[in-house]
Amino acid sequence: MSGTAAATAAASCRFAHYFVVCGVDADTGLEPDDGAGESFEQSPVRRSFKSKLLVHYPENTDRNPFSKDAVNMLCMPRGLSFRTQTDRLDPQFHSFTLSSDDGTRSYGFVHTFYEEVTSPQIITAMHTLSQMHHVEHQSSSSSSSPSSSASSASSPSTSSMDSLVSSLDESDTESLAAVSGCAGSFDPARDTLYVSKALCLLTPLPFLQASRQFLSQLHLAATSQTAPPLPLESYIHNILYEVPLPPPGRSLRFHGVHRPIVCQRPGPGELPLGEYPLGEAFSLLGVDNMVQLLTCAFLETQVLLCSQDYQRLMTVAEGITTLLFPFQWQHIYLPIVSPPLHHLLDAPMPFLIGIQRRDGAQRSSLHLPHEANLCIVDIDNHCVEAPEDLPMFPNQAELIQELSEVLLRFGLSPQGGVITKPPTTPTTNTPASPRVSSLVLEDLMEDRRNGNLGGEELAVLERLQALARRCGGGKMSDGEQTLGHVFEEEEEELKAAKLNIQLREVFAGRFSAMFGRYDEFVIHSALDLDSWLSNREGTFSFDKGSFLSVQPTTHLRFMSRFLETSMFSSFVDGKVISRWAERDPLQQLFDNRLEKEGLYDTDKDSHNCHYRKCTTLFESAQATERRLLKADHTAIHPHLLDMRIGQGRHQPGYFPKLQADVLVQGHNTNKWSSRVTASRRSEPKRSTTADHSGVDNEQRQKHTFMRKNLRQAKLLDPSPQAVTQTHREFVDGLLSECRLKTKRMLMERMGKESVDLGQGEANITGLQENTLIHGLCDLLERTWGHGLQLKQGKSALWSHLLHYQAAQGKTQTPAESPGSNGSEQRTFDEGALLLRGSLTQT
Repeated sequence: MSGTAAATAAASCRFAHYFVVCGVDADTGLEPDDGAGESFEQSPVRRSFKSKLLVHYPENTDRNPFSKDAVNMLCMPRGLSFRTQTDRLDPQFHSFTLSSDDGTRSYGFVHTFYEEVTSPQIITAMHTLSQMHHVEHQSSSSSSSPSSSASSASSPSTSSMDSLVSSLDESDTESLAAVSGCAGSFDPARDTLYVSKALCLLTPLPFLQASRQFLSQLHLAATSQTAPPLPLESYIHNILYEVPLPPPGRSLRFHGVHRPIVCQRPGPGELPLGEYPLGEAFSLLGVDNMVQLLTCAFLETQVLLCSQDYQRLMTVAEGITTLLFPFQWQHIYLPIVSPPLHHLLDAPMPFLIGIQRRDGAQRSSLHLPHEANLCIVDIDNHCVEAPEDLPMFPNQAELIQELSEVLLRFGLSPQGGVITKPPTTPTTNTPASPRVSSLVLEDLMEDRRNGNLGGEELAVLERLQALARRCGGGKMSDGEQTLGHVFEEEEEELKAAKLNIQLREVFAGRFSAMFGRYDEFVIHSALDLDSWLSNREGTFSFDKGSFLSVQPTTHLRFMSRFLETSMFSSFVDGKVISRWAERDPLQQLFDNRLEKEGLYDTDKDSHNCHYRKCTTLFESAQATERRLLKADHTAIHPHLLDMRIGQGRHQPGYFPKLQADVLVQGHNTNKWSSRVTASRRSEPKRSTTADHSGVDNEQRQKHTFMRKNLRQAKLLDPSPQAVTQTHREFVDGLLSECRLKTKRMLMERMGKESVDLGQGEANITGLQENTLIHGLCDLLERTWGHGLQLKQGKSALWSHLLHYQAAQGKTQTPAESPGSNGSEQRTFDEGALLLRGSLTQT
């Protein structure tokens, strides 16, 4: 294997793909962020400015190409933020997700902090803007002088930063220099200016806790008064090139700046990795609201999440998609959308979008084109507003009861409205513990994580832990943590992981009970994959009528609509394709669980089956607990890199300018690299075997992602050309969906007499017709809502009809004389032309 191929194979098995730093570029200066939706009446210190991606390492990888604009936008969705010493400078953490062209996701974890501005150009520009804002504010508030109002007509919104500064001559500068002390002003003689900077880690899997701890330790080391043991480049190089992904079913320990970090990965028979805290999502919204929100997601309604906190948006969004197992969300998925991309709310298709809501922002400011099929989730106010005709989830009362019992066992209220704090955020109420200064004690702590302590040693360590919590102690030095806080973090992380597994197992058990016999209704009509792909649109792959005929009557409203969703169609298509190719991992896991549960299931009558609680809650959580308490593997330690003298110098309070020559590419010093390379040598043989089975991999991939033709990279492009192209694809999708929906309704109606199987099919057929009609109405609503400017009520279609009726009434008023057939015809044509004109504007 060549060196390039070996590097590519190793990159695919790394813990992290990229390390990114975003912030202000002193060379290019400040650039107002026009897309932030802010008013220039705000003080310049409170405005947002465009952020720049300063560095990212490595430059690129073949299997995971780097998207510079998308990463910069998601790292700082609101752009740069400035603060002074009078403001809160607490660091913030949030995460985001990126989708590549092949549909795979990667996750970004961002640690944002404030750093003192040292560039004289930035300080001067901010001072000038602050002075100009104060003068304009005084001019606009003064009503006695007409010249004041004239001077306030000029706005900096139409000028660049250079023109703003150059427009001030010396006399203006002298007069503005006397202005100081106003609210929101900045004076370099009085204030210290800070600007936000973001550290980001991109990983192939959602390692939320490990990434948060690594970035936090990296930031604490940069701001500490004492230099870290090694230059920061050593730790970044280590996590990029020397820390591998933990093998399935195993845990891995690697080293941060101050203490070890443990991450784990589920085994083949377990649910996929999901570290986003479901307990926090349930605590914020409550069990009832979460079940209602999940019902909206299962039925593929449009879901809009609103919160002031970016991480809350990701927590709820990832919680929803995690609980969809074994199904997968097939439509637009953007948990964090910046203001320049709010036009995506006009998308006439299902979406799951999250937007940040500023303080005091009203719902009317969102400009929602249609709300008839929209679920609005106000996370901060613990409110879910679902569509009016939303059916109940099967056995909803029993499901809510079981979920509530799980939450109560972990000390959480099922009612919601509880604001939880991140586990890594130290609180002022936590007593300080003695410093972990003894190397022996540090070794004991590491041995405890590895499970290498015997009974007596473990008892001694527990007594030390209890003593540390009771007695308190001196204040810690910067960048170090107390023993009690370390143990508290570990306990909270373990508790959240166990709660996640148990909540997910409840939903997985529900879908195992609801779809335990789904494979009996899958229709295999094609002889090979090529013929099936070529006739996909006209082929029925699932006997929906027979499946619904064996369901409980109370489940029919939900099930009939769910069978029409894209996620269920994709799930069935995967089952059909599995005849000729390997099954999707999620579907294979679900089928294996059904097969295992079927061995012990003696009740095959779906009509009489009662609600059964999940019996594998504790068993599933034990495997995760074992991996977190005892690390199976240890990555290579960070080490000193080959850096020139003077590089890597520590400057307290500032994140250093990283040395690119040691971070652009990794040295092949990792023992894991040889293992990865050896494991990849057998790939050509496996692909050859697949080719002999008659599987066209390109066609299979085309089908797998044909529903995801709107790539996230394209959606995140705010340029006018990209927005126009996106809306064109929206319209093309609507036309295609209208054609398929009408064809489906016609085929169902024409074949009604020929599909009578004598199993109560008349009622089921009527239910299916009603479901199809509901889907067509929803499609019409989305079609008429696309690009709608004026709206009356929630329904976009009804709004168009009202406008059309009003326009027709106005044109018919002067033409009420007898014998005015030509006038009536002309009136009808004018009204139709007006209606068509409103469509053209969309």
